[in-house]
Amino acid sequence: MNTIFKGLALAATLASATAVLADPVKPTVVLVHGAFADSSSWNGVVKILEKDGYPVIAAANPLRSLKGDAQSVADVLASIKTPIVLVGHSYGGPVISEAAYGNPNIKALVYVAAFAPEAGESTAELAGRYPGGTLGPTLAPPVALADGGKELYIQQDKFHDQFAADVSNADAKLMAATQRPVTTAALNEASSEPAWKTIPSWFVYGDKDKNIPAQAQSFMAERAHSKKTIVVRGGSHVVMVSNPKVVAGLIETAAKAR
Repeated sequence: MNTIFKGLALAATLASATAVLADPVKPTVVLVHGAFADSSSWNGVVKILEKDGYPVIAAANPLRSLKGDAQSVADVLASIKTPIVLVGHSYGGPVISEAAYGNPNIKALVYVAAFAPEAGESTAELAGRYPGGTLGPTLAPPVALADGGKELYIQQDKFHDQFAADVSNADAKLMAATQRPVTTAALNEASSEPAWKTIPSWFVYGDKDKNIPAQAQSFMAERAHSKKTIVVRGGSHVVMVSNPKVVAGLIETAAKAR
């Protein structure tokens, strides 16, 4: 009888161990928005990830300076004890490249219509390196700041076509009114050594992006040795808003990669 009980106990232990191996702790997904957007731009992606069992944090990006913004995100990352998939949109790309550097908890980087600069490169320089970007003429006159700096908005009547052409008129109008400005200093600040050199990276972008030309994004993805790159046909600069399933799917692919 004791032998039977021991056998059953062993079987139960093995079954429990197998279950743990088959269902490891899911990494936390940290989403970082870019310029002219806010954390709500991730809402569609968050719903999918949470439904699939992933812990999610949509971090607030101050959009004041690259080093300062990266430190703000790094502070959030330092509070997370599980593995992390770090995701950045647009200017959020340079921010995650800086924030992740040297953090052993980051298992993957995902660039969503995002810049992935090399050391010494700035967002502004990369945006103008390839033809096709039309952001400049759509910007409103800079807002003067008390510290002598300037911040930028997209003119609301040009926001839909420039930033979110594949989003409904109603949603684009709301996004235009709630857009968060970025400083000119942040866009022109040179990047440090990027984390994509040591952390596996994934990329997704739209071929109709008017903020970052598709050619520029293809170059950055290839340079970073992207594990997988998805190009959304007709996709605008906000592919996470217009195509949340595609973006969430790529994030989950990165999360499951070994």
